[in-house]
Amino acid sequence: MTYWRLITDDGVTASFGLAADECLAARVGAGESEPTLRLYTYRSHCALVGRFQNLDNEVYREYCQAHGVALNRRPTGGGAIIMGADQLGVALTIPGTGLGQPQGGQPQGVAPTYAHARELMAQFSAGVVNGLRALGVAASFRRKNDIEVNGRKIVGLGIYRAPSGGLLFHASLLVGLDIPLMLRVLQTPFEKISDKEIATIAQRITTVRREIGREIELNEVRARVADGYAAAFGVSLVPGNFTAVERRAISNLQSQKYDTAEWVNQTTAVPDTTGAAKLKTPAGLLDVRVTLAGSTLKAVFIGGDFFAAEGAVVDLEASLRWHSAEPNAVAATLACARAARADDLAALPLDSLTQVVQQAIRRAQVAESAARSDPYGCFVSPTGTQPEMTQSESAYA
Repeated sequence: MTYWRLITDDGVTASFGLAADECLAARVGAGESEPTLRLYTYRSHCALVGRFQNLDNEVYREYCQAHGVALNRRPTGGGAIIMGADQLGVALTIPGTGLGQPQGGQPQGVAPTYAHARELMAQFSAGVVNGLRALGVAASFRRKNDIEVNGRKIVGLGIYRAPSGGLLFHASLLVGLDIPLMLRVLQTPFEKISDKEIATIAQRITTVRREIGREIELNEVRARVADGYAAAFGVSLVPGNFTAVERRAISNLQSQKYDTAEWVNQTTAVPDTTGAAKLKTPAGLLDVRVTLAGSTLKAVFIGGDFFAAEGAVVDLEASLRWHSAEPNAVAATLACARAARADDLAALPLDSLTQVVQQAIRRAQVAESAARSDPYGCFVSPTGTQPEMTQSESAYA
């Protein structure tokens, strides 16, 4: 029987939570700490951006500072998230080398060295999926880094390989979520917070409480996730805590990295820009907002008063997430995504959809050109070495 340590802690600061995860990954990879599953919560509330994001592109800094929302940067890639007492943090730290693919195709304590990031995501998310299903939530791993329920995102995922070879798998599980607060903290293409925008976000994400229809305690969800990992990986979880040596190492990393402005305030090479376009079609109004990071589509929101099956529009949006903004590439991807849900999107004309998305992109590109012409706009690439493995996870919306 393989044994993993199980650490549960609540109300941690943003800098401690992130330092602990990175520190354990490094120590496990070096053989200095045992494989550990950490199921914890952050102090309400904090906003955590991805490793390569510009914080001021992702969060409303002034609001956060005025309302005590801590800001920090994860070692894993991906998008900005909000964390607090109703969001369960999952951090699995295990060696990244060793046995290869275990018998039966299930990982047992170590990760295969040849697996791609997406394959690792699918493997490591199995414990969360098992836990959710034990609660009656029909969750499944989808796309490159999401766990979804009927097309709605309920968990965001990330992965990171430490220089020592240790692997850190990150997950943020929504037991509950204050959507209006999230919209005040995290930047989206929406210009204002209204009932319509709240409803739009609610169509794209979900929570455990929403799915099971009761005010379940976070501890009950945590217990089910722990059981889910024990079953998925064939391990026995032994409750434990950080050792004194680990706490000193975490404290050092916290003070030298995660508590520093140099780490938190790194900026990316390109500012984010947004664009919007509307088009009246026989099927109804199309209202599209996009966020552009250089030549990459970071996010697309497709709204309007047209009729479509639940989840179909979400799939269209997801097909363009972290996608080239090149017009032909956008058109080809929209055509494929719409064809995959043809029955559900029969009333939505492809030509009109392509036209309005590309128009929103052009307007974002005009805004980007204006930003680049600003002689005071100075953007510095993040310092430090890029981790050997990172995987993006988009923001909840």
